[in-house]
Order: sequence, then structure tokens, then C-alpha cells
Amino acid sequence: MYMTQPLHRSLQQHPDKPAVQFAGRTLSFREYGERVARLAGALQKLGMQTGDRVAMLSLNSARYLEYQMAVPWGGGVLNPCNIRWSAAEILYSLEDSGSTILLVDETFRPMVEQMREQATSLREVIYCGDGALPARMHGYEALLDTAAPVPDAARRDEDLAGIFYTGGTTGFPKGVMLSHTNMGSSGLALHAERLAPPGGCYLHAAPMFHLADMGLATPHWLEGNTHSIIPMFSPEGVLNAVEKDRVTHILLVPTMIQMLVDHPAMREPRDLASLKCIAYGASPISEAVLNRAMDAFPGVDFVQAYGMTELSPLATINPARNHTAEGRKLGKLRSAGRASYCTEVRIVDADGAEAPRGTVGEIAVRGPNVMQGYWNKPEQTAAAVRDGWMHTGDGAYMDDDGYVFVVDRLKDMIISGGENIYSAEVENAITQHPAVAACAVIGIPSEEWGEAVHAALVLKPGHGIRDDELIAHCKTLIAGYKCPRSVAIVDALPLSGAGKVLKTKLREPFWQGRQRSVA
Repeated sequence: MYMTQPLHRSLQQHPDKPAVQFAGRTLSFREYGERVARLAGALQKLGMQTGDRVAMLSLNSARYLEYQMAVPWGGGVLNPCNIRWSAAEILYSLEDSGSTILLVDETFRPMVEQMREQATSLREVIYCGDGALPARMHGYEALLDTAAPVPDAARRDEDLAGIFYTGGTTGFPKGVMLSHTNMGSSGLALHAERLAPPGGCYLHAAPMFHLADMGLATPHWLEGNTHSIIPMFSPEGVLNAVEKDRVTHILLVPTMIQMLVDHPAMREPRDLASLKCIAYGASPISEAVLNRAMDAFPGVDFVQAYGMTELSPLATINPARNHTAEGRKLGKLRSAGRASYCTEVRIVDADGAEAPRGTVGEIAVRGPNVMQGYWNKPEQTAAAVRDGWMHTGDGAYMDDDGYVFVVDRLKDMIISGGENIYSAEVENAITQHPAVAACAVIGIPSEEWGEAVHAALVLKPGHGIRDDELIAHCKTLIAGYKCPRSVAIVDALPLSGAGKVLKTKLREPFWQGRQRSVA
């Protein structure tokens, strides 16, 4: 398997078909393929060797889509940067991965200019914005104009395709290593789930650095479908793209769906007849939001995909039939679905043995989609992947039909607005404030975000701190979405006999009366 194979197929079978639609411009597969081959040549000319990591920090764009294909075409390894992270977090991912080339757009140019001196691994920076060319950067279009197209390096199978950074349990992000087989198998599974029928158009509305968007786009590459792109999610942006580009499929997190259906633009006359499917992930959708969404988009299928970056990213699918009134009567809507193609899913106990149906344990996944490991973190890799099974850290049970029901999160992680937030990262930032003696971070229910970050603080004697002061401090160290939304000052944190903070005790008052202790 290799990531560039679908492009070769499209170039052979329908080169003049629209491949990319962005900002009023359409590229055919022939034009897109030519630009990919030239960008690959330009990267090689700048010194990219086989296996070198090439990063990108940018909003969604046609150039981002070219980067995703050109880096493997030229023999490199993708390292898409999380646009929501702080400069310190992005710098860590660049240094940890040893990225040698970075592409940056106008939105993030000032950040890159400020941190460039600290980024010791970076040799070259490519400006892929449309403003004036900054000093010490290469212009994207100028590089393509002067570069010759190069043959596909044909990296494949177990060759490293990308390093995708996710939150860290120790306070630092982890680089998930995914191979071409990892990415290809997950894409084939999604294609087998009929999420990319012929003649479709996939809308990149979720951030393109995120593996969820890349994963859901892969079956559309396999099918040779068209890709429509908006710079970032907005309700009006989505509606305009669906209407103008005749979008058929889109990936949204439940928070985005809620924002979309509640937006005043939904009450305006629109031709949205092309839309066939809305896939969502990261968290279950509330029935109230689902009802409003189904009313707003009659005849559109809703499909849930459950997974994680370490699974490239797919594990289970909850199909459209379970989102109907009949599916809800059967009680399947609350599930995360069943194992998709190419994967095995089971619920295991603390010893790794499969738990009886209906018994809560940990979700474990095995298949060609399981990551190669965490970059430069062999101990964390060994703890996560055991005998070929990826241990997800999600507590769940499986019913007699093989449907998985998530009930708790065994690892210390919060999911807010579709983003994974590891408590250790937030706690690491909070405890650097001079007024804080100890802290514990948990997720609490949020109607808007699913879960919100809540911090319980023990202050040093004689010190005080305002909520806004703590949040401002955290924003200098971590991404804004990771910062606490609420703060409580406590005399002491509840501890176990071994001295471990009992976060279950902290969560109890917030989650009482709910079927799950996570969103």
C-alpha cells in the first residue's frame, strides 16, 4: 500500500475530472498531479532526503492538499502541526520529530518568525501564503515555477508515512508513527463502509492537520472523488461550499453540527440537495442535537466513526440505520458502533483477557491500522501496544451484537469539542504558576463542548489567584482549548492510600445522574 496510489489511478483514468475546489479555483487531477510532482521536486531541491520529516502549519487550503501528497511522493514523512497549539507546543513537535522543512501560511507566519531561532532542526521555511514574501523564506509558487516534476519515490507498506502529534500523558505531546499500510487499510475500511460512493465530493471543513479529516478523505481519494476545501469551519462556510461545490460528504464533530443547525444561516433558502452524508466522531451526539440536525437535513445519513490517531484513525462505525427512529428504539444510537473492516475490537480486563459481554473493560483494537509506535518513546509504545493490540484507554462494554458502548475513560483524558486534552499537560502548565501548590484537572459536562476542562487547585499559604489570571498564565504554555474553563479552590485534593489523586471523587458531583461518566 502507498498513499500516492489513488492519485496515480485518477491520473490514468480521469485526468480532466475536477480534483480540488478552493477559493473559486478548480484544479483537475492532471493539474493537481503536476503540482504535486513539482512540489516534491522543490522539496528535494531544498534538501529533503528519504525519510526526512516535513511539517506544515496552515489553515486548510489547496496547497495543504498538495503538501499531503507531495511529501510522500518525494520520499519524505508528513508532520502536520496542530494549528490550535501554542508556539511552545508546536516548537516541541518540530524539535522532537527533527523536522527539517516547514511550510507556513500568512496566519501563522508571525509565530514561525518568532520561534525560528529556537527551532534548531529547521533548515528551510516555505511561505505558502499570498502576502509579501517574508525574509528568509521561500515563496511557494516561485518554488513550483522553477522545480521540475520528479518521479514518485514509491515509499510504501511499512515505510513511515507521517508523524501525527497527539496529547501526552506525561505532559508532553506524543508523535504517533503511521505507515503507508496503516493509512491505506483505514482508508479501505472506510471505503468498504460506503462512505465514498462514486461521483462524490468531500468537504474539508474539519482542520486538515487532524487525522480524522485526512482519514475520512482517504476513501474519496481511492474513489477518485472531488475535494472541496474551506479555510476553517464556520456554519456559513459549510453551507456555501455545499451549495456551490455540490458537496456530498462531510466530517464534523458534534459541536460543529450543533453550531451549524443553530446558526441563523440555516433559516435562509438553500439548495443543499447534493448532501448525502454527515460523518461525525470524537464523541457521541446528543439525541436533542441529532433530532435538530435530522430535521435540518432531511434525507441525509448520519454516521459515527470511533477511533484515535493511533488507529489511523478508524476502529468502529455506527451506521446510518442506527441514527433513525428505529435504531434509537433498539438502543444502538448510544453505542460507538461495531468493528469496521480490517479491524478486530474486543473488551479486555486488567489482565488482557476478553471480558464477558456486558462487562465493562478496556477497548482494545488489533489490525493493520494499529500504529507503529510513538516516536522516540519505546516505553510508552510498549505500554499501549501489547501483543499487537492497541489499548485505547477507553472503558466500555460490548453487547451481544458486537456494539461497543463507551462508559468511561480509563486514561486521564478529556475530549472537548472533538479535541483530546490530556490532564497531565494542563496540570503541568498550572503548577508552573507560583501561587499553586497542587492541582488536579478533570472533565465536566458541557452542553456546548461535550466536556469542559475544570481545575481543582490547592494554593500555597498566603497566595490567591483569579480564574482569569490562571487561564492567562496557561495560555502562555498550552493551547487555549486546553486551558481550564472553570476553577475551584480546595483545601486538599482527595487521595488514595497510595497517595494518588482520586479524580473519580472530584468528578462524582458533576456526573451524578448520568449514564456515562464521560461525554
